[in-house]
Amino acid sequence: MTVTVDALKELVDRAEGLYRDVKMESVRSWKEANPGRKAVGCMPVWFPKEVIHAAGMLPVGVFGGGDDVEIIKGDAYFQSYICHIPRSTIEMCLGGNMDCIDGMIFPSICDVIRNLSGMWQLLFADRPAWYFDMPQSFDEIGRAFFARELGTLREHIHALAGTEPDDAALAASIELFNENRRLVEALYQQRREKPWLHPTSEVYVVLRAGSLLPVEEHNQMLRDYMQHAAASDRNPIDNARVVVVGSFCEQPPLNLIRTIERAGCYIVDDDLLLGNRLVHGDVVVGDDPLLGIVDSFLGNAGEAAFLYKPEGKGSELLKRIEDAHAEGVLFCAPSFCDPALLDQPMLVKAVEEAGIPHTSFKYAENTGQFQVIREQAGTFADSIKLWGAA
Repeated sequence: MTVTVDALKELVDRAEGLYRDVKMESVRSWKEANPGRKAVGCMPVWFPKEVIHAAGMLPVGVFGGGDDVEIIKGDAYFQSYICHIPRSTIEMCLGGNMDCIDGMIFPSICDVIRNLSGMWQLLFADRPAWYFDMPQSFDEIGRAFFARELGTLREHIHALAGTEPDDAALAASIELFNENRRLVEALYQQRREKPWLHPTSEVYVVLRAGSLLPVEEHNQMLRDYMQHAAASDRNPIDNARVVVVGSFCEQPPLNLIRTIERAGCYIVDDDLLLGNRLVHGDVVVGDDPLLGIVDSFLGNAGEAAFLYKPEGKGSELLKRIEDAHAEGVLFCAPSFCDPALLDQPMLVKAVEEAGIPHTSFKYAENTGQFQVIREQAGTFADSIKLWGAA
């Protein structure tokens, strides 16, 4: 057992070290070990990283600086009434933290990310930036649009790498990322079943490590974590089982997740790091692997605040609550996050109609004080345990 405990701690410490790696030293080390190869950053929420991997480059998830980067220069580039992530991202860039990134992809999730892509092009014209439009129409028109967009971006990515698009290489990359998605889903299932063995404060940093590690290495980390955590001797306590919703883009500080847990909550489902789980199931390669990615997104993308859904908003959340045997919902969104905060009333209506307790609060990625949130989450957990409703 000591060996398992030591191995688990070593793995989690390494994952948290990667979470704190705001200077991207791990990316620099990868490039030093692979001379001539490049790294491409991806802002939240989702981009098919297989396309970057197949070009021989390292896909790097960029989530801002969290509470480890002091914002000085970044505040000069964006207004104060938007979310925090663009300012910390620009701060990292201006401070040289992201000099190892050779290009950036900005998915179309909100106006803030769109503006950040323009700011990148103005400040770092020597490193290409691409705005990645995702379809909001999931019919044949959307399919044709998305296939064209992704195909064009694939060509630009290969041009940066100095390689030619290769369907066989893309198919091989898809298989690696399919394995990653299966492992992430297996980990989430283990947490649903025994959250005391897989605290979200650990699960989160293990998943976040995948934003910097090569997918092959991250797959092994996931396997090792599940093995070590399942074999640990942690005992269950009478915590409330909750689902956390609203943190799909700008991520909460790690200490906020720990605060929720210390307040008496088991987080049994969430939308943290949604890019790992937005598309359900495997991507089917078929004769055209790029179309396989397109069809997988159009047919299997989950519910998310930045994706248009004409009706039934909240139905997937209710299914997740049921599958996780959750007793309540914490709506936890970044301040000024338009997609999350505009989505929230529809989700609240769905959980209220289902008779599910809920409460809500907001955060910024650099939040340092959590006493109020701890009291609110603790009171919510107590009310569930004492009366079965908040």
